[in-house]
Amino acid sequence: MVETFVQSTDDVVAFLVGQHNLIKDMFDDVLHASETKAREEAFVALRQLLAVHETAEEMVVHPRARLDLDDGDAIVDLRLQEEHEAKQQLSALEDMDFGSKEFLDALAVFRDAVIDHAEREENEEFNKLQRKLDAGDLERMAAAVVAAEAIAPTRPHPGVESATLNFAVGPFASMLDRARDVISAALR
Repeated sequence: MVETFVQSTDDVVAFLVGQHNLIKDMFDDVLHASETKAREEAFVALRQLLAVHETAEEMVVHPRARLDLDDGDAIVDLRLQEEHEAKQQLSALEDMDFGSKEFLDALAVFRDAVIDHAEREENEEFNKLQRKLDAGDLERMAAAVVAAEAIAPTRPHPGVESATLNFAVGPFASMLDRARDVISAALR
């Protein structure tokens, strides 16, 4: 089961920013792991959190930004392109040798892209939503994000970046991903 480290669900922005900070720390865990097995385990945890986090944003936050922000479509379109590219990079990382220099170099580049993406989300999307919406809306969105993360796929699926596709494909992909995760863990 994916641990999303829920601290508070009173405000979707605080919740997601908290996850952004956790993701940054998890990158350090992967990059600084002392042995390959530890690096793989840290990477799997990071991959799972990234996958469920992005799915929830695509299902809950981005549609609301499109609806409520004056420049919502432009903001969301750029974030979805970044998310698509990140899913491709994450998929490629999954297939690499976790003990290799190539993996570490690619992970460092990926980390920088993810951090840049998170900062753009926070500055261009989250902050605007937080100013525009009332506390009740932010709390309801946080509850929706938690629910979406609970059923989200745990692996990247490039090409599935819209709320519609996540609702259509997500449950099936999630079931398969979670089964693969259990089997993979048993074989380690």
